[in-house]
Amino acid sequence: MKAVIWNGKKDVRVETVPDPRLLNPRDAIVKITATAICGSDLHLYNGFVPSMKAGDILGHEFMGEVVEVGPGVKNLKPGDRVVVPFCIACGDCFYCENELWSLCDNTNPNATVNAKMNGYQTAGLFGFSHLYGGYAGGQAQYARVPFADVGPLKIETNLSDEQVLFLSDIFPTGYMAADNCGIKPGQIVAVWGCGPVGQFAIRSAYLLGAGKVIAIDNVAERLRMAEEGGAVTVSSDDDVHEILKDMTGGRGPDACIDAVGMEAHGSTYDNVKQSLRLETDRPYVLRQAIRACRKGGVLSIPGLYSGVIDKVPFGIAFAKGLALRMGQTHMHKYMPRLLQRIEQNEIDPSFVITHRLRLESAPSAYTMFLEKRNGCIKVVLDPHARKSDVPAAASGRRPEAREVFSQPRSKRLRKA
Repeated sequence: MKAVIWNGKKDVRVETVPDPRLLNPRDAIVKITATAICGSDLHLYNGFVPSMKAGDILGHEFMGEVVEVGPGVKNLKPGDRVVVPFCIACGDCFYCENELWSLCDNTNPNATVNAKMNGYQTAGLFGFSHLYGGYAGGQAQYARVPFADVGPLKIETNLSDEQVLFLSDIFPTGYMAADNCGIKPGQIVAVWGCGPVGQFAIRSAYLLGAGKVIAIDNVAERLRMAEEGGAVTVSSDDDVHEILKDMTGGRGPDACIDAVGMEAHGSTYDNVKQSLRLETDRPYVLRQAIRACRKGGVLSIPGLYSGVIDKVPFGIAFAKGLALRMGQTHMHKYMPRLLQRIEQNEIDPSFVITHRLRLESAPSAYTMFLEKRNGCIKVVLDPHARKSDVPAAASGRRPEAREVFSQPRSKRLRKA
């Protein structure tokens, strides 16, 4: 099969690799019909996440059709259409039983190494380094899905791949970020970062009753998409702290969401320290959000941080009595309820897609996404598309690029 392979910093390639096979009774093999490049993948691409190895298959946002199941999988059968959550959970441990799915005790085969870094091991993740299990990712034509009797969400309606694909990560991630804010009707929420997770955090905040969402970024296309979602936008190049005070009557936002994470821009100090490996992350946005949030407010952090950060104003957070909520998304908790919101036409997650490409275009797509060129906000890859089906170059929101994914699913599978 073809797959997107990590070969080093800023070096990804599409190569032919062995097809996956069942290894355990609770495994399934999924033929991937749609997969995406996530902002978290850029952290791997940029070399900021340790324990990547040349030859690793990337990708953790994917869905497709079940083609084979192990004897321990009773809830799925070949032909079922499923969305696969990015975190892998056993369903039986203390954390799974308490809906803390991304903290599962039993799905990371490299638990000892992970625990040395984090204090305790956390769940395995698809395509996200050997620190999180070394599992092959979903930017490929097929994938092995462990614990398939627990993770995959069956899609039993005629919703398109584009409408449900992001249940694999960014929609639940943005929603959990807003949910962690404990939003009360009419409250003001500020969101730093208008990438895909930020876009879903904006819309999720409104779904949960926010009165106003303020979106902060400096990329015109992202700010425009945020405005389409109802947000009031602020350029991150301006004095964000003073602007937020003015917009909230001097009090500050009730909740702040850091949807940027470890590669925030704006601080030469952090850039230098990170380049010298004196800190792993750039907490520029985190500092700004702590200062801006109102007293007694909530700071929600869906943006990925991987290790040690410097000069975080923790004393300010203490003095202001802030509540901090963060972590990998508990996917299995949110996927079914968000599927219902899609089915009830409360949201169509496909709004975030700007580029639809063949799998072979992944190397150039990674560069385009990283450099924010051609209005790129979200890339969806079709692993089985022929060259004539999907443009190899950036497609934007062109109607002809949309046609491949808007065909009836059965026709699409026949073409593959």
